[in-house]
Amino acid sequence: MRAGIKRLQDDGLLTRMINGVYLFNLAQSKGSDTLEQIAKTIRHGEYNYISLESALSDYGVISQIPVDRLTVMTTGRSGEFKTPLGTIEFTHTKRNPINILENTSLVGRPLRLATKQTAYRDLKRVGRNTHLVNDDALHNS
Repeated sequence: MRAGIKRLQDDGLLTRMINGVYLFNLAQSKGSDTLEQIAKTIRHGEYNYISLESALSDYGVISQIPVDRLTVMTTGRSGEFKTPLGTIEFTHTKRNPINILENTSLVGRPLRLATKQTAYRDLKRVGRNTHLVNDDALHNS
């Protein structure tokens, strides 16, 4: 099997994202959500949702847009994974599944998205820098 995977990589058909996760280069479904799909694959079986800087950037609450970084809260282990498409940062949360489901939403992407207030609470809870947060944007719908 390893020889077959190596051959597909050498032929340019597969790209290794991380150990055991490969991207089929000819896939038509590659796009802006590919990094989220990889994150979902890495922490399969856990509750995962986009939060922290990635979510706050989506809401326009912070001015910096994390172009090649995806910040994900997970019930699994914390960790950082560097892939050719960008870095996935998992931060462990002790939130229970019901709380996660109540404070996130499905938005047509592979991972759920934290509400604006939940993403901000997560940012403070894990001790991240809040100086980039625009208070007006945070408190307005």
